[in-house]
Amino acid sequence: MKQVVSHAQTHKGLVRKLNEDACLDLADSGVWVVADGMGGHAAGDVASQLVVDTVRVAVQRNSQPSVQLLTEALQQANSELCRYSEQHLQGNTAGSTVVVLLIDKFYYHLLWAGDSRGYLLRNNHLRQVTRDHSQVNEMVEQGLLNQNEAEQHELANVITRAVGVDTSVTIDVVSGAWQPGDLFLLCSDGLNKELTDQEICQYLAHNNIAEASRALLHSTLVAGARDNVTCILVKVDNQAENVNEKDKTIPVYTRL
Repeated sequence: MKQVVSHAQTHKGLVRKLNEDACLDLADSGVWVVADGMGGHAAGDVASQLVVDTVRVAVQRNSQPSVQLLTEALQQANSELCRYSEQHLQGNTAGSTVVVLLIDKFYYHLLWAGDSRGYLLRNNHLRQVTRDHSQVNEMVEQGLLNQNEAEQHELANVITRAVGVDTSVTIDVVSGAWQPGDLFLLCSDGLNKELTDQEICQYLAHNNIAEASRALLHSTLVAGARDNVTCILVKVDNQAENVNEKDKTIPVYTRL
């Protein structure tokens, strides 16, 4: 029997008036979601919450979540957001980036659209598993910018894919076998805008993920928190870590 410990939190930051992020922690089903309503677009908070609610309903209706189920839920959210924008926003767009983690009996699956990220900490090495769907990331991949230049580029906030922007959305998926001790981080870009991957890795070294999560948020606020900040930490192991009563330790079973 594996044990999953998770901790989720979201904060509007120190500059934005509204929190347009939303998150979902369904540890008993092995599903976690971070959605980031698109800044500069109308009803970003509506968009992110609709994405999260659509995934929640789909998971709660199915005893065994799958990549297909989650992909279909995100496609459904995309269609509903397009209809919402057409009916209520008079030509404006309600959109949201999203990253979803599914952990089943043997594997992890990350699904995403946009620049909300999924990281994996394994053997003290932090790796970004997802690939940002952003203008500057495409320029980095084409050799037009280096990573340091990309972070300061004027197009740093321009994303190339999101839920609710076009009539159809492509959801990227990366899967792999989880190993005991793996720690996953899902976050909106409000976190990685303020903290480097090296800094994030240092905070994740804390033995208690609830404390690590709170340290991440605190450091982001100290750094200025120019955007909404959301992070979810999920640790998978064969034995539960020591947590206090406020932290969550739930066995996750896969029905055969």
